[in-house]
Amino acid sequence: MEKVQKTRRTRRVDVRRLVFTALMAALSIVLAEPPLAFKVGIMPSFMTFDFSDVPAMLASMTMGPVSGVFVCLIKNIFGCFTTKTACVGELSNFILSAALVFPAGLIAHRNGKYIRAVVGCLSGTVLMALMSIPSNYFLVFPAYGTAFGLPIDALVGYYQKILPSVENLIQCLIIFNVPFTLVKGLCAAIISILLYKKLRPVFSGIYRE
Repeated sequence: MEKVQKTRRTRRVDVRRLVFTALMAALSIVLAEPPLAFKVGIMPSFMTFDFSDVPAMLASMTMGPVSGVFVCLIKNIFGCFTTKTACVGELSNFILSAALVFPAGLIAHRNGKYIRAVVGCLSGTVLMALMSIPSNYFLVFPAYGTAFGLPIDALVGYYQKILPSVENLIQCLIIFNVPFTLVKGLCAAIISILLYKKLRPVFSGIYRE
């Protein structure tokens, strides 16, 4: 009898986890769309700033890193239906968002110490910024060039319109993408940390029955 009750409780936990994850994914989708997502004038036009990683980070820290990555995945699958980048932008966003939220959940999940949430979010931010170099250089930019028939030099040209002194893709990524990604991740981390203390008890109810 006790085993049956425990199984039922586990099923309720799984259903609640699924519902809250879906809710965070829906919120992430909304935050990824204009006008909540916007261009930054000092960056190439294909780079967009948004706060859609905040729900994913909260899901990761409260329900585990798998839930956080799942939110990122759903957001970008949905984005593929309205994309103007042949899903390459969504691929890039998923890679970097997953790099951001996974460490946050891995370090902070199911631990009451607030410092672990801070460390997790900051670790994810740094990893996201560093990951922007290899992911863009080896995967995203070649895929984008293939999808639209553009050589890498043409893509570098978007950066040269802003800073003519850049000469190659690596310079572009270091000068533009790394700081941009770092600031974007840091903003998401700060908001998530501020919300974490208030929201964690709500999400923790998932595990208490």
